[in-house]
Amino acid sequence: MRLAVGLLLILAAVKLLAHLLAILISPYGIHRDEFLYLSMGQHLNFWGMDFPPAIAVLAKISRALFGDALFGVRFFPALAGTSTLVLTGLLTRELGGGRFAQGLAMSALLLCALFLRPASMFMPVVFDQLWWTLGFWALIKLAQSPQKRWWLLLGAVGGLGLLTKFSIGFFAFAIFIGLLFSSQRSALVTRWPYVAALIALLVGSASLIGQIRLDFPVVIHMRELQAYQLRRVTYADFFAGQLMMLGPAILMPAAGLSWLLAARGTRPYRAVGWACVAAFILLLLLHGKAYYIGPIYPMLFAAGAAALGTLPLRTARVANGLMLSLTLIWGAIGLPFGLPIVPPPQMARYAAAVGIKGAVTTNQGKVLSLPQDYADMLGWEDQVRAVAQVYESVPADRRAGVVLIARNYGQAGALEFYGPRYSLPRVLMPQNYLLWPPPAKAADTVVALGISTNDLARFFRSVRVAAIYDDPRRVPEERNCPICVGETLYGDINEAWPDLKRWQLR
Repeated sequence: MRLAVGLLLILAAVKLLAHLLAILISPYGIHRDEFLYLSMGQHLNFWGMDFPPAIAVLAKISRALFGDALFGVRFFPALAGTSTLVLTGLLTRELGGGRFAQGLAMSALLLCALFLRPASMFMPVVFDQLWWTLGFWALIKLAQSPQKRWWLLLGAVGGLGLLTKFSIGFFAFAIFIGLLFSSQRSALVTRWPYVAALIALLVGSASLIGQIRLDFPVVIHMRELQAYQLRRVTYADFFAGQLMMLGPAILMPAAGLSWLLAARGTRPYRAVGWACVAAFILLLLLHGKAYYIGPIYPMLFAAGAAALGTLPLRTARVANGLMLSLTLIWGAIGLPFGLPIVPPPQMARYAAAVGIKGAVTTNQGKVLSLPQDYADMLGWEDQVRAVAQVYESVPADRRAGVVLIARNYGQAGALEFYGPRYSLPRVLMPQNYLLWPPPAKAADTVVALGISTNDLARFFRSVRVAAIYDDPRRVPEERNCPICVGETLYGDINEAWPDLKRWQLR
């Protein structure tokens, strides 16, 4: 089948322009997690980070090119999301889908909040989706023609994924299972899968070396994630999340998976189908969040659109028309949940009217008026401004020795990002001590954000609450946030550091 180049370029332009326009008109600011990744860029240590470093490299590049503008922060995610859409069209063509099938698959991705929201925020998720999709494309090419270059591409994609997010390991496991359960299992007795694995490890080695050097902090992160978020995710939640994210368009991935796994006519692609099944089951059993499985859907959108094109002509016309209509309707309903463009008061009313409870439920199981991602984009600069007012209240002769302490990476990242605008000192953040280490010299006075007086009194002779910052639109753990001043440290802050860094976000 010929590639519908004109349609692909139009839909790609629509997606990219939609994201860039959303950045310009968004009433929301930088997200809590974006502050962390921007700070990673400021403290870039490619071979010694507790997260895969690709996001830190991109943060460094984006700030070098665009400064601190929101446009610069979110430009690369918009580009990655658009690239995933283009790959979806290419996948559909590779599977035999014609012009309409290519447009249908790309439209499904274009309008799906599962792919709109990650491409609207500077986080690893959108890049993870891109690498999985490119990896599936390489697997399709291998099914068509087992040329060695596709194994090399698959290895390179695995390495880029390893530099981006450790969840690429699920993709690698899924590919192994897919090959094992298909006629392509004979490839496993050749050297090429293992060459690909070696390439992936070499390209992604910085992520592994960082873990080794820092005594595997990913284990700590996973324990905390399991303890405070994933333990609440049931199997029913995982399945319901798929339906909430995709709506009626879920019929397309279902059709695509059935088509890939069918023996007649699609046997070369069964490895891809089984890989999708393996990834889904693995994340289900591990109580992953519903969106974790998102990277398989560009592949399944492509397969579903191609499958509909194989139906008898009249049936195909009805099925394609129905699927496109359902996709457009659900996409229109979900658009405000995918692009942060509706102001908070109107968004709260819209979310209540739509009535999708899961869309406004936090990782902690609390129900908000806004989606959590939107609530996590509000109030940060105002909070930093409040800290600056407290800092200025410290007597001038003591101000030069003040250090800021924050309870979590969102607060610390916001202080570091906006701090220079308000002439604030450097930030000391107990939870992520790899990014915010203790000061070289003793600090006798701190301005503490989000830390209770009881905790501070363990280390300072004098503690007072100087201000309370609150924004009712924020998540509960960020409400009524105390800003305290602690003076006269018991000893040296470096000696207190082993205890300070044990504070955790609850």
